[in-house]
Amino acid sequence: MSVFNSRGIIFALAFILGRTMENFLLSAEVKEGEILPPTIQKLMKGYNKYLRPFFDNGPVTVGMSLDIASIDTISEINMDYTATIFLRQRWTDERLVFDGNKSLSLDGRLVELLWVPDTFIVDSKKSFLHDITVENRLIRIFPNGTVLYALRITTTVACNMDLTKYPMDKQTCTLQLESWGYNVNDVMFYWTRGNESVSGLDTLRLAQYTVEDHYTSVSEAIYETGHYPKLIFHFELKRSILYFILETYVPSSLLVVLSWVSFWISQSSVPARICIGVTTVLTMTTLMMGARTSLPNANCFIKAIDVYLGICFSFIFGALIEYAVAHFCTLQHPDITRGIMCERSTQECESEMNGILTTIASDSSRAKQRKEASGTAGGCGRGPSDGGEAEEEASEEAQDRCRKSLSLLKRAAQLANCCHVENPHYIDNYSRVSFPLSFILVNLLYWTYYLYF
Repeated sequence: MSVFNSRGIIFALAFILGRTMENFLLSAEVKEGEILPPTIQKLMKGYNKYLRPFFDNGPVTVGMSLDIASIDTISEINMDYTATIFLRQRWTDERLVFDGNKSLSLDGRLVELLWVPDTFIVDSKKSFLHDITVENRLIRIFPNGTVLYALRITTTVACNMDLTKYPMDKQTCTLQLESWGYNVNDVMFYWTRGNESVSGLDTLRLAQYTVEDHYTSVSEAIYETGHYPKLIFHFELKRSILYFILETYVPSSLLVVLSWVSFWISQSSVPARICIGVTTVLTMTTLMMGARTSLPNANCFIKAIDVYLGICFSFIFGALIEYAVAHFCTLQHPDITRGIMCERSTQECESEMNGILTTIASDSSRAKQRKEASGTAGGCGRGPSDGGEAEEEASEEAQDRCRKSLSLLKRAAQLANCCHVENPHYIDNYSRVSFPLSFILVNLLYWTYYLYF
């Protein structure tokens, strides 16, 4: 019996508690209705927020305006930007017309009682409405039925970037507003003041960019389900190159100049020159890796900064290879006198070939004289033998081939003599001039192309 009595008491308490909560909620609803002023109660009477204005009389026109509060980050890795904006929408609802000459500013939480456009941000990755200390929403109703609805939103929007001229690039990003469910037959969007509908960019200060230009446009989004109204805000960003000049271009150029110091060091100082060459190569490699940390890893972009770093790396590596060649030539020519001896031997070889050619020419002239003499003897009664003439013609052909071969050998020897390094120290002397001039010329071509083309 005690068990049944305890269960009955529990059921009775639960019933009493449920009735009490129901009466409390009902009384709260009545109190909330009593808080609304008579004008709002009159407007809300018979108002259906699920039906748009002018439901049977054409589309409702919605005017848009933006105030860019800040552009927090612009990411090249993710190809997006994060901005905080004030979005203002205006439309006319004939059901909200009331008598008077003053507008009604309502609490933002009362927007749940009204119809509002289903505007969304195209290409938005993530967005949120600020709610400190309350939701940052404003609703204002004018006597002619015009409704002003304002929001404070922070959104991250995708921006397709062309990084081929990075860091001398210009990027054009957009902020697109569309209607989610209402097509052009139900809702029409327009900018309230044209290009002046967007404000705040003139006073905006960004870390790496400056806003060069901005404008607005009106378009339509075409999907499988129909045509939807779209408003587009375009803004052009130009990157500030000063940071990259100090961070990347100047250090890489100084490393190239540092690699030229080895041209003034004696070729016998092998550790010093090797140390400079290897150190500059490794430092340049580290600088190239650091310059790519803030960039996407996609291989489809050959950026301007990659081209410059590649040029600097080539010059530094070339300076290291130059010493390897000079040192090898030094081992091949331990002293300069050997170069002079080689020059003398080359001259002797040339004089010897000239003597051979002279001998061949004299032999050929004697053969011609003998031929003429034999021809004269034949006219006096002696018949020339056919076998002797054939032998003479064969010897002349052999002599011609020999002369051609010797001339080709002479030319090959001259070419080899041009590539011959008589004094290995001349390599450093040439490099002291050729490397700086080449680097200056390449820099002129690089900066002219990427700045003006």
